[in-house]
Amino acid sequence: MEYIILIVVLAVLILTIGGTLLLRPRGTRGIRRGRAGGDLGTGTGTETSDSGTGTGTITVPPPAERPAEPEVTKPVLEKPPPSAGRMVRLRARLARSQSGFGSALLSLLSRDRLDDDTWDEIEEVLITADVGVTPARQIVSDLRTKVKVEGTRTTDEVRGMLRAELLGQVETEASRALRTQRHEGRPAVILMVGVNGTGKTTTCGKLARALIGDGETVVLGAADTFRAAAADQLQTWGERVGAEVVRSDKEGADPASVAFEAVSRGIESEADVVLVDTAGRLHTKTGLMDELGKVKRVIEKRTSVDEVLLVLDATTGQNGLRQARVFAEVVDVSGIVLTKLDGTAKGGIVIAVQRELGVPVKLVGLGEGPDDLAPFDAATFVDAILGG
Repeated sequence: MEYIILIVVLAVLILTIGGTLLLRPRGTRGIRRGRAGGDLGTGTGTETSDSGTGTGTITVPPPAERPAEPEVTKPVLEKPPPSAGRMVRLRARLARSQSGFGSALLSLLSRDRLDDDTWDEIEEVLITADVGVTPARQIVSDLRTKVKVEGTRTTDEVRGMLRAELLGQVETEASRALRTQRHEGRPAVILMVGVNGTGKTTTCGKLARALIGDGETVVLGAADTFRAAAADQLQTWGERVGAEVVRSDKEGADPASVAFEAVSRGIESEADVVLVDTAGRLHTKTGLMDELGKVKRVIEKRTSVDEVLLVLDATTGQNGLRQARVFAEVVDVSGIVLTKLDGTAKGGIVIAVQRELGVPVKLVGLGEGPDDLAPFDAATFVDAILGG
C-alpha cells in the first residue's frame, strides 16, 4: 500500500512539473532573437518586451524620411545691351520731362518785343529750372547781345540762338569718358559716393550692367555696410549679369576693409573694373565723411582710384549742390551721375553742378529700368530740352 501511494505522488509531481514546463512562455529566447535578428540600424525589425511579463512585442517604426532639399535655381545670366547710343534711344523720354523748360524760353524769345520785363521773365525761367543765378544772368546777357546784333528773329533763328547758348553752358573741356581700362596690370577702380536716397547702389548695379554689356569684366564691392539691404541689393545686380560681389557677412563691418578686399579680388581675378559702393552718408556728419576719406586711402594702398563718381538726385536742385560741395572737400570727385532726370527734375541742374564743381556730368539716369543709365551727351540733352 505504501508503494502505491508513493507511485501516485511521484506521478502527480511528474505531471505537474511537465505541465509547467510545457506552458511556460519562451520570453528570454525571444528577446535575444529580436536583438540579434532585428535590424535597428534601419529600424525595420521588431523587439519583444524585456518586462517581467515578457508577453508583448514592440515594433520599431522606420525613421521619418528627410524632406527633399529644394533645388537651388541659378539665375539666368542676362546679356545687357552696350552703353553706346543709350542717350539717343532715351531722348524722347528726356524731352517729355524737360520740354516745359525749353518751350517757355522759346515762347519768350519769340515775342515781337523783347523789353526789360521779358528778359527778367527769361532769367526767372532759367533760375527756376535750377540753372543758378550767376549762369542765368550770363545766359540772358549773351542772348540780349545776340538779339541786338542779328536783329530779325524767326522761329528757327531763336531756336538756333538758344541752342548755341545752352550748349555753350553745358559743354565742358573736361572729358566725359569713364576711365575703365586696365592699367599697369591692374583693374580700373571706381568709387561711388553720395547721400542716402540718391539711387547710389542702384546706379552701381546699372553701371556694372553697362560695363558688362561693353565686354568688360566687373567686381562689385559692397562697402555700404551700414545699410542692411545694400549688400543684398548689389548681390542681386551682380548675379543677373555675372559680376562677382565681394561683401562681408558681418553687419556693420569696416567699409574700408570690404573695399580693400574687393580691390584685391579684382587684381587676383584680373578683372577690368572694380566698382565700390559706399554708404549713403549724410553730408552733415563729419565722422561719416571722414570714414569715406579712409575708404579711399585704404584702397590706394593697393592701387589708384581712377574715378570718384558723385551720385546726385536731380530733383533735389540746390540742395544737391550743397551736397556736392561737401563731398568735393573729402574726396576728389571726377564725375557726376545725375539720377531721376526723367521725373520732376529741371535740366538746369546740369549747368549748375558742373559750374559749381568744375567736373563734368558723366552719366544720367533717365528711368527705373535696368538699362536706363546712359553716358551723358550735351548735344542730345540740349536738343531734348528744346524739343528738337
